[in-house]
Amino acid sequence: MTKNELRIIYKEKRRKLSLQNIDKFNDLILINFQKLRLPPVHCVHTYLASLKLVEVDTSNLVRYLQFKNPGIKIAVPKVDNHSNSLYHYEYEENIQLVPNNYGIDEPQDGKRIQPEELDVVFVPLLAVDKKGFRVGYGKGFYDKFLADCRMDVISIGLSYFDPVDEIKDINEYDLPLNYCVTPTRLITF
Repeated sequence: MTKNELRIIYKEKRRKLSLQNIDKFNDLILINFQKLRLPPVHCVHTYLASLKLVEVDTSNLVRYLQFKNPGIKIAVPKVDNHSNSLYHYEYEENIQLVPNNYGIDEPQDGKRIQPEELDVVFVPLLAVDKKGFRVGYGKGFYDKFLADCRMDVISIGLSYFDPVDEIKDINEYDLPLNYCVTPTRLITF
């Protein structure tokens, strides 16, 4: 299937999930994430999950990383629509979040974090294939951002659903994930 076909299918599959299933799946994703043996993590990037988009909640995963890596820095994205880029800000207690044009909370300002500082990146996705390629929301923000990260950055997709066999229209700008965590398993690519 193509990216556009998968976007339609997986947006609908997400909409059909009950709150009970979402909570259960988030718990199972945490359990499977804990099976991942990461090196020491000093800085992690996480998207701020949107309830409206029925995205996998990353808050428990971040708390787990904070427990395992005291003093870890948390970075959250802010969209720059002019350059079609993401900027990253340290997530601190007093950070002010405001909804962007897509209805997703993002920092108003704060301490900037550069992509090369990141050790781990949680990547939002609608679908992923068995090679680790993902379908996002179609703007290319994360592929461009991941290309600016260090070569050894660990990219982790989070999905309520298992991978599809293949995304037919992968291009040279698409970067595969290192891992994907679902309610049923931890997948290494």
